[in-house]
Amino acid sequence: MKYLSLIWAQLFRSKTRTALTLLSVVAAFLLFGMLDSVRVAFNSGGSVEGANRLVVASRLSITQSLPVNLLPQIQSIPGVRKVTYAMWFGGIYQDPKNFFPNFSVAPNFFDVYSEYEVPPEQLKAFQDTRTGAAVGEALAKKFGWKLGDTIPLQATIFPRGGSNDWPLQLKAIFRAKDRNNVGAENQLMMNWKYFDESNDYIKSQVSWYTVQLADASQASRVARAIDALSANSDHETKSQSESAFQQAFAKQFADIGLIVTSIMGAVFFTLLLLTGNTMAQAVRERVPELAVLKTLGFGDGTVLVLVMVESMLLVTLGGLVGLGLAAVIMPGVAAASGGMIALPKVPTQTWLVGLGLMLAIGVVVGLLPALRAKRLKIVDALAGR
Repeated sequence: MKYLSLIWAQLFRSKTRTALTLLSVVAAFLLFGMLDSVRVAFNSGGSVEGANRLVVASRLSITQSLPVNLLPQIQSIPGVRKVTYAMWFGGIYQDPKNFFPNFSVAPNFFDVYSEYEVPPEQLKAFQDTRTGAAVGEALAKKFGWKLGDTIPLQATIFPRGGSNDWPLQLKAIFRAKDRNNVGAENQLMMNWKYFDESNDYIKSQVSWYTVQLADASQASRVARAIDALSANSDHETKSQSESAFQQAFAKQFADIGLIVTSIMGAVFFTLLLLTGNTMAQAVRERVPELAVLKTLGFGDGTVLVLVMVESMLLVTLGGLVGLGLAAVIMPGVAAASGGMIALPKVPTQTWLVGLGLMLAIGVVVGLLPALRAKRLKIVDALAGR
């Protein structure tokens, strides 16, 4: 501790250079904190214990559909309060870039998903209109839709009468009760019966069932009972928590772990080069000062430790600030994901890995300059050689 003021003075000898390096470290660990939190979130949520809602989908793949006649069998299981179902549609609006989740739903969909508010008269209009659509408030604002508008959805999977045109009448606009979950408003629902009767290829099939439980403590038992209904059939099911289902759905489009690893590998490699150059330059500039320290009685080992601690302090300061900013931002990212990211914070695992990376990077970038400072000869340094 007695050398802290000396280390601090060395660190901020060139304030501009140190500030820019710190900003680079902050940016790197901010990115790491957010991306690794997403990675952890996508690898969590496997257990159904304590869940008050379950999603039942095909055991083989969420792209495989299930027969709608499973509905009464699931409803008959003790512990099941309500069951609804949905079928993925996957249409686009005007341009493929305008992608948003859209699917057909059962009439009682909003009874089970009570976290959405729908005016009763709009809900009835949606249910009573064969070609009706219900959209989230955020999505309606994004495209300027109003009640009564026609939404010309284009099919990418299910044509209707040989055409990809699926014009829908906007009859209901729902909003999330929790305003931290406005990302869930970026979706559209149509009536499942209309989809089932009109599409050219698939009949009496659903993509998944959502099961509301009477008692969350019975989730594991109910999940096993549901899966037993279709055991050894051609449509075996897998009952899981909603977060696990949403994560599995997102993994269809990308390998989150590989993406995070690739990005962070490139970021930290660049960071090593940047901070390593900074420390090397800082030691080169201080060669006469280090010689004076040795003249005053500082041993070779002490000089080595001073440089190493300076390097580790530089990386640790920036890293902690970066992870702290990630912790502030992550709740907003989780809310915007519409429930796909189940962890609205930087998990402990990410903090621990981040701290380990800070120490490791600090050692790596400081080792060579510290060894040079240790081996420095007083006469050569003061002579300018």
